[in-house]
Amino acid sequence: MTRLEDRQTLAADITAAHGAGARLAPVCALAGIDLRTLQRWRAEDGSVRADRRPDAVRPTSPQALSEAERARIVAVANEPRFADMPPARIVPMLADEGVYLGSEASFHRVLRAHGQMQRRGRARPPRRCGPPSTHIATGPGQVWCWDVTFLPSRVQGLWFYLYLILDLYSRKIVGFAVHATDQAEHAVQLVRRTALAEGVHASLRRPVLHGDNGASLKATTVLAMLHWLGIAPSHSRPRVSDDNAFAEALFRTAKYCPSFPSGGFADLAAAQCWAAVFARWYNLEHRHSGIRYVTPAQRHAGEDGALLAARHDLYQQARARHPRRWSGQTRDWSPIGAVTLNPERDIVVLATQPATLLSGSIGAPAFPSRPGSRRAAARSGGDGKRAATRSHAQRSEHGEDGEHCTFAAASTVAASVQVEAATTATLTTEAPSRTQ
Repeated sequence: MTRLEDRQTLAADITAAHGAGARLAPVCALAGIDLRTLQRWRAEDGSVRADRRPDAVRPTSPQALSEAERARIVAVANEPRFADMPPARIVPMLADEGVYLGSEASFHRVLRAHGQMQRRGRARPPRRCGPPSTHIATGPGQVWCWDVTFLPSRVQGLWFYLYLILDLYSRKIVGFAVHATDQAEHAVQLVRRTALAEGVHASLRRPVLHGDNGASLKATTVLAMLHWLGIAPSHSRPRVSDDNAFAEALFRTAKYCPSFPSGGFADLAAAQCWAAVFARWYNLEHRHSGIRYVTPAQRHAGEDGALLAARHDLYQQARARHPRRWSGQTRDWSPIGAVTLNPERDIVVLATQPATLLSGSIGAPAFPSRPGSRRAAARSGGDGKRAATRSHAQRSEHGEDGEHCTFAAASTVAASVQVEAATTATLTTEAPSRTQ
């Protein structure tokens, strides 16, 4: 519905335009209304009247419930046996007794009109879950994730419990334990031992420990130990398993590795031995895809920057030897910056990352592809369509222009300038012959 003030303003503007010589139909179309609508707005005296639909008298439908029937529905719904039941249960129970007062929709309408459509019985109204707890790790020892998973045994119905604590930034397993039972005391011992091994007592910034809503991870003794160690606890939202995705991904890696016994573990000692071997392999030998295929131990120690820089130089040398084999840019070997657990907005993550650039992996390539080929050079430089159709995830990771943000731009700048100059000269000499 259009307010009276808006109707009067539109009618005055249309009248002024019509008085200046414009036709009514085009003016009304420009104003966004129909000519018939303007005629309906105007009263007999020429004034603009308000919408009359709210004050219209609508006759009662002959199929509507009478006042006696509505009163009976309210009385029956308030009987002691139906006081804690919704209409979806009241109507079938009355039908079993051979009584029909109305449909479920009629019960809803009548009870709503009498203010009785609150949740019946002792059930509480559903509570909305708040936003997830967002934690950003810019270095090791800032955010930890932990969880418990089942390890099958060879005896059906018997399980062992694997406790794991993962460093969010480096993906390193900083603590683990295998027990025959799932108890809060085991979690307390693991947290205390891990904090001692990682030197939490000597660090200025204590980590945040994020876990799910398991009973053993939220016990009072666990919270007391975390408070004593200065570690801030964090928990997933109720019934939302994705809030602890990094720990779940680690369990998937553990149970799908070739050394995991398909028939189960013989005893607790075998499970503990396997967990120790797996943790050592995962930290020291496993090339993690989420951190540019370096080991978690290398990233935890800060060695990933030098390793990835060496890989970048190797790719640049390979491209220099055979530039025609590279139709695009070299592989992105820039280190992963900040890692976010349950990010709310991408701008929060981008604000923590440095803005330094990597030569050879930014908008202008270190070596233009296929010197002498105008089409390949144009493809390497990109076009407007490719930048416009880049997905939101790519823009958030690589920036608006496709740059990769980390290394200092000082490795292959000189060679890039020389090859670019040679390419420009070649294209200049080729241009007259193509136009002729």
